[in-house]
Amino acid sequence: MEKIILCIKGVPKPGTVKVDPKTHTLKRESLELILNPPDRQAIEMTARLKETYGFKVYVITMGPPNVIPLLKEVYGIVADEMVLLSDRAFAGSDTLATSYVLAQAIKRLSPYSLVLMGLKSIDGETSQVPPETAALLELPSLTHVKAIYKEENSWVVIRQTEYGEEELEVNPPFVASILPEAFDYLRPPSLKRLLEAKVKEPMVLAANDLDLIPERLGLNGSPTQVVDVFEKKIEIKGQVIEGDPSFLVEKLVSVLEQKGIINP
Repeated sequence: MEKIILCIKGVPKPGTVKVDPKTHTLKRESLELILNPPDRQAIEMTARLKETYGFKVYVITMGPPNVIPLLKEVYGIVADEMVLLSDRAFAGSDTLATSYVLAQAIKRLSPYSLVLMGLKSIDGETSQVPPETAALLELPSLTHVKAIYKEENSWVVIRQTEYGEEELEVNPPFVASILPEAFDYLRPPSLKRLLEAKVKEPMVLAANDLDLIPERLGLNGSPTQVVDVFEKKIEIKGQVIEGDPSFLVEKLVSVLEQKGIINP
């Protein structure tokens, strides 16, 4: 049976971001994580390909153990097997170091036909991991993909470009990142599959399991260095105005004029 490797990422829930002031990296262990929204398009693409062609699906992610519920959520939608890449040595990885770990893990899951990912993550917005992973695997990289289908012995991929659509014929295996607007409908998890996932645990792979080069991991293996990072603090100051209705109207108009919200 042909195999799809589906890569997902857990990203911080908005409003819960905590930053390590020493390493300038996110404190992922204590974060409330959600499934990276663009990854849902890759999940839907995987589900449609599985329905049509009968793929076996491996969902894979890198992160601390608190990302396991997200793997189980994807298991509830489409996955047959779950793989977690977790090791303290991976902490602080930029896109290149992350792609290195992903590529080495994907090699371990060979043979496979397709590697699918979301176009980008909302906590980085770089869109670099899919093409970097493809380069490390020495595979074709296709970005902004909106459709994939099989035609005889090859695959046809339709991708969005700045000026329209591009249709490509490509032989597997290849890496594709899916356009965030590819599908209008994104299926929810199946209740039956979620119940199955409760008693199923992912395969956990650490650095030693993948024979990784220590110098290419984490902060040491990341050419991108964050100079400074801070948590955004929002202070909201309110003003209480009391009095009879006519006074309140005059006072409110005066305040709005002073702030330039309305013209006198």
